[in-house]
Amino acid sequence: MAIMIYLDNNATTRITPEVLASMRPFLEDNYGNPSSVHQAGQEARHAVEEARYQLSEFIGCRPAEVIFTSGGTEADNAAILGVLAGRTKKTIITSSVEHSAVRAPIDYLVQHGYRVITIGVDRLGQLNMDALQDALVDPDAALLSLIWVNNETGVVWDIDAIGAVARKHGVPFHVDAVQAAGKISLQFSSRPIDLLSISAHKFHGPKGIGALSLRRGLAYQPLIRGGPQERDRRGGTENVAGIVGMGMAASRAAVMLAKPDYLQRLTAMRNKLETGIVNCVPDCQINGDTENRVVNTTNIGFSALEAEAILLLLNQHDICASAGAACSSGSLEPSHVLKAMGVPEKIAHGAVRFSISEFTTDEEIEQTVRVIPQIITRLRQVLPVG
Repeated sequence: MAIMIYLDNNATTRITPEVLASMRPFLEDNYGNPSSVHQAGQEARHAVEEARYQLSEFIGCRPAEVIFTSGGTEADNAAILGVLAGRTKKTIITSSVEHSAVRAPIDYLVQHGYRVITIGVDRLGQLNMDALQDALVDPDAALLSLIWVNNETGVVWDIDAIGAVARKHGVPFHVDAVQAAGKISLQFSSRPIDLLSISAHKFHGPKGIGALSLRRGLAYQPLIRGGPQERDRRGGTENVAGIVGMGMAASRAAVMLAKPDYLQRLTAMRNKLETGIVNCVPDCQINGDTENRVVNTTNIGFSALEAEAILLLLNQHDICASAGAACSSGSLEPSHVLKAMGVPEKIAHGAVRFSISEFTTDEEIEQTVRVIPQIITRLRQVLPVG
């Protein structure tokens, strides 16, 4: 069996052995319901609360400010719908480059009488701060919801500057930090953020578990009702094994971020991949702000090609990557993120995202750099896009 080269870590990450080991007891012998009063239930409750503490340390918030969810999508939906449910104002401010987990609930609310102000970005993917300031002056502004690290380009926004403006105007600020967690320090309590969403499988934890950090005192209505769990903020029996795994992954990620050579190593590998490709392949470009982005991500647009074809050939070489494009009605459309940045369609159609992790090796990077020019040359000969 061929060895897979996995360069799609913004989609999901490999669960680590210690995370899996921490979960195993709660999948096998210790299966008590944490709401039960007997010993098995109370052992499960203790494990949930220990994980809540671990996660609060990672996020930089109080344990009571952590609400466990089924993942980042639920956390985003809960933040948006939960805050707006308690407010009479009807204007939502967001950006043109959000993940669908934010765009979809906002689109739903627009269909039910809400108004949305969408802030654009420049060619590097940075937010238009002048437009944001103008939007926040709106007396009907009820919520500002923005991504911290873009999932397609890795571009990082100045959340402190954005949050300071939102706080000045008294507008609650939700941050989708799903791609930030494990790559930059979150420090929720010391930042002008009111709600923050993360997902465990983006930092080597299990799928199906996430969290919403909700600042104490902020009015909030539960998205999911049906029980008193999570201090009446999210009904339903807790996913104990997933929560324990998320807690362990959070503790491990905090340790890794504190290592001085960790981010340096990822940066070096990302640059080696990026430079190797750009230097060997004509008519390609890096999409996004190369000065302000997370260390593990590069988005490269290959002119006059379709990303889907590139990915299929990469897969034949056992290399996993992804595209910022989705198949809709049988036609491949360019990523909405790249469109918002003004990337020419000829480049956007052929945009491929490579995202590495601590498990990526130099040998894997070198093999990918060897393979990419062959693939691009072959495709431009047989499947060029006009």
